[in-house]
Amino acid sequence: MTETTKKPSVLFVCSKNGGKSQLAAALMNQLADGSVTVHSAGTKPGTSLNPQSVDSLAELGIDITGEHPKPFSDEELNAADVVIVLGNEAKVEAPEGKRFEVWDTDEPSERGIEGMERMRLVRDDIKARVQKLYTELAGN
Repeated sequence: MTETTKKPSVLFVCSKNGGKSQLAAALMNQLADGSVTVHSAGTKPGTSLNPQSVDSLAELGIDITGEHPKPFSDEELNAADVVIVLGNEAKVEAPEGKRFEVWDTDEPSERGIEGMERMRLVRDDIKARVQKLYTELAGN
């Protein structure tokens, strides 16, 4: 039997690639278990991961300590079937012919919620969106 369906590819982008896009990529990797190719990148990558992002994923049994912020590239953009921009800081032109979404993620700090409580809310918002996206990709 031959494999006729191509494995979908998702690129998660945020500004620094230290928090939200890393969260989304890690959550998709866990959920898809190899059935989706997942990349994350930043339009202005930082120098390190957000420690609270790392800790919030560890609470779910996901270890991303080996990850690091990566720069956004046209190659990754062109290779992806789906491009997801997280938050409103990263500016990415919608590529023609690709599914493109901007996830205006929850920002609890606007409500005075900080620290790990904030990060858990951000993580859970992204997790719900990733689960919905995965369901759609798996159904195609």
